[in-house]
Amino acid sequence: MLTDVAGVRVGHWTDAGAATGCTVVLFPAGTVASGEVRGGAPGTRDWVLLDPARTVRRIDAAVLAGGSAFGLAACDGVMRWCEERGLGLPTPAGPVPIVVGAVLFDLVVGDGRVRPGPEQGYAACEAAVAGPFPTGQVGAGTGATVGKWRGPAGARAAGLGTATERGPDGVVVSALIACNAWGDVRDPSQPRPELPTGPAPLLADTTIGVVATNARIDKAACLLVAQSGHDGLARALAPVHATVDGDAIVVAATGEVELPETAGPVAVEIVRILAAAAVEEATRSAAVGP
Repeated sequence: MLTDVAGVRVGHWTDAGAATGCTVVLFPAGTVASGEVRGGAPGTRDWVLLDPARTVRRIDAAVLAGGSAFGLAACDGVMRWCEERGLGLPTPAGPVPIVVGAVLFDLVVGDGRVRPGPEQGYAACEAAVAGPFPTGQVGAGTGATVGKWRGPAGARAAGLGTATERGPDGVVVSALIACNAWGDVRDPSQPRPELPTGPAPLLADTTIGVVATNARIDKAACLLVAQSGHDGLARALAPVHATVDGDAIVVAATGEVELPETAGPVAVEIVRILAAAAVEEATRSAAVGP
């Protein structure tokens, strides 16, 4: 579970009837983050803050949501929840919560008129505090499907999955993935994916997720770990990072555990290896469906 990383909390808001929802990840103080988007159709909020060249180092929360671009409104509720608790980047006008968001397209699965908004994002924060959190067709994964590249008849239910990998000296790396891929679960026995066999629905895709680690790494290293997270997606899904996907992974490091000194300058590779494995496992578990 993503909450295997101490201090990380996860909560959902789910509308099973409308087949949509949102998932909020709350981080402890001092968490740093970066992230990377691949594919041609991303939907994100404040993602540019994750660039290692940008000034802000902290992150307070990450939001994964259905509803396509409409679902980014859920971040407003998370901002309010954090502000009420004094969380955020200190400024002369008070703390400004740093909340990044990513969305997937599920509007054609259930009732597209229902989308996560501010109240739903706030409710997911409350659920995160209450804990624990379920997986499957909940939160951001409620309306998720995979296999759409095979044509409408090939699509099948997916959802939200999580997995944890553990390394030396207490290093923990966990992934939480809402899998709504244009592609399908990759069969490792096949040398390459088949070619598309029929007309595939556009604007109905995107796999989004959060990787959390207790390792002490900086923002630039978090970006490297995010790139390895996308390697995990490529191991689990094919085709992946398509022009109709907006695959996005944010990596957050709480800094509780020092990486082994014996690893020297390649110590971050421990986290990268674990992240790729965790994302692959979480994606496969999400794509299995309930």
